Amino acid sequence: MSRIGNKLIKIPDSVKVEVKGQNVKVQGARGKLELDVHPRINVAVKDKEVAVKRPTDQRTDRALHGLTRSLIQNMITGSSEGYVKELEIVGVGYKAQVKGRVLNLLLGHTHPIDYDLPEGIEAKCPNPTRVVISGCDKQKVGQVAADIRLFRKPEPYKGKGIHYVGEVIRRKQGKTVG
Repeated sequence: MSRIGNKLIKIPDSVKVEVKGQNVKVQGARGKLELDVHPRINVAVKDKEVAVKRPTDQRTDRALHGLTRSLIQNMITGSSEGYVKELEIVGVGYKAQVKGRVLNLLLGHTHPIDYDLPEGIEAKCPNPTRVVISGCDKQKVGQVAADIRLFRKPEPYKGKGIHYVGEVIRRKQGKTVG
C-alpha cells in the first residue's frame, strides 16, 4: 500500500491545475509545467485537491502511484514557490559571473567555461564565489546544479572546487614527512 500515493495534494489559490486525459498541466506565478502520466494511473482534481488513484495493488502500480503523486506535488510547489540550489566556489582565483543567459566560470583551467542556462532556469551571483540557481522545475534545477558542480568537483585534500552550500566535504590528511 502506497502511503504517499494515497495522500491528497492541496492546490494553493495561486496555482491552476488542469487534467486532460493522461496530461497534467500546472500553472502558477513561477511558471508552467506539464506531465504525461502513465496510462495505468488516474488523476482527478476535486475541490482544490488532486487525487491520484491506481487500478490494482500490483508492485508496478504501487510504484507508479507514489511516483506520480510526488511528481505532481513537486510541480505544484515549483509553480507556486520555486526551487533553489546554491553552489559555493572554493579556491584561489576561482569565480563566477552571469552575463545574460550564460554563466561564466573561472576554475583554474586554461580557459573560462561558459555554461548556457536552459530555458526556465535563472542564475544569480550575489558574490563571485556563490552561484544561486532557481526555477520552477525541481529536476531541471537539480540537474543544472549538478552539471555546474561537475566542472570542478571538490577535492578531499584542500577542499577546492564547487560544492553545494551546506555540503560536508570529507577531508583527507596529506603526505607527512618523517
